Amino acid sequence: MDIFKKTEGVHNYNIAKDKGIYPYFHKLLSGQDVVVNMEGKRTIMLGSNNYLGLTNHPKVIEAGVEAIKKYGSGCSGSRFLNGTLDLHVKLEREIADFLHKEEAVTFSTGFQSNLGVISAIVGRNDYMICDKENHASIYDGCKLSYGKMLRYNHNDMADLESKLKFVPKECGILIITDGVFSMSGDICNLPKIVELAKKYGARVMVDDAHGLGVIGKTGRGTGEYFGMEDDIDLIMGTFSKSLASLGGYVAGKKEVIEYIKHTSRPYIFSASITPASVSSALAALNILKSEPERVKRLNDISDYMRKRLKENGVNIIESKTPIIPIYTYDDEKTFLACKMLLDRGVYVNPVVSPATPVGKSLLRTSYTANHTKEIIDEAVDKIVEVLKLLNVK
Repeated sequence: MDIFKKTEGVHNYNIAKDKGIYPYFHKLLSGQDVVVNMEGKRTIMLGSNNYLGLTNHPKVIEAGVEAIKKYGSGCSGSRFLNGTLDLHVKLEREIADFLHKEEAVTFSTGFQSNLGVISAIVGRNDYMICDKENHASIYDGCKLSYGKMLRYNHNDMADLESKLKFVPKECGILIITDGVFSMSGDICNLPKIVELAKKYGARVMVDDAHGLGVIGKTGRGTGEYFGMEDDIDLIMGTFSKSLASLGGYVAGKKEVIEYIKHTSRPYIFSASITPASVSSALAALNILKSEPERVKRLNDISDYMRKRLKENGVNIIESKTPIIPIYTYDDEKTFLACKMLLDRGVYVNPVVSPATPVGKSLLRTSYTANHTKEIIDEAVDKIVEVLKLLNVK
């Protein structure tokens, strides 16, 4: 059979396009901000991970421009060979220091970070135990490793312990969890995870892509939020969200990071992060360190949005983060809601099965430190209007 046969015929995306409710690949004509130009129209952005609002910060832009002038547009090679700049080394030192870890290593993307770390650390006789709502990159990292993967129900610590009991005592164990879960916005039960890890001799890896700059008094993420930074063995994260750039990292003990640098195939065989991206991430990190009040402002505006939605009877998933999902239940109704909102100048992200269970589709909304109450009020009015028109309760 022709391998391309599967591409023929009717697919869900074709059906959505035919109905005029296809919600993906909308063209931006401006940079990420609280209000953007999307396909020529003023649009309130409620679907960005630009949590600290730094993508248009003058210092971040200037840092990227100056790096291109000095180093050129790319590194033309992997970090392992000719692609290491002094900027890469500086960024890794700054990230490690900020997270109170001995060392860090950077990857070209956040997705690649999970691929590279998990596949390097987890061997043939090892086990990975994952929260069922972990990011797709974690699961792909597990597939790339030679270890065995077990999954526990979301934030279900009894189920996690049952999986830990299953692992033979002679096998290594890595518990992997999102710090802040990207779809629901809730936070992992780190205290219990650490307690169980110590009980069963496991190590803990936290994907803090949506935690850095978002939770913790100074924005250091899940570890700081719980006062348990020393109890996390590996902290992974990205530069593409709070740090307004592109790339990823993992921080931990020196010997572990050195091992990853010398054994991770996605790291060794990929070109290094571009100079502009490294320099922009460094500038954004320095802003976070010097302006921790941005974290409070981010959470204050998110709390305000939660309050306004609940006042209007909107059914949301409760969280303590800037990710606020709104239930729309039905996949097609979710796509329709996205279109109706975009027509009214509000962009949100659709989350449908299999990303959610059937009948639990969502509008994923997210907020930045730059959103204002006036913008939020305008968006809430339009969200409430659309949900009423669609009879979503």
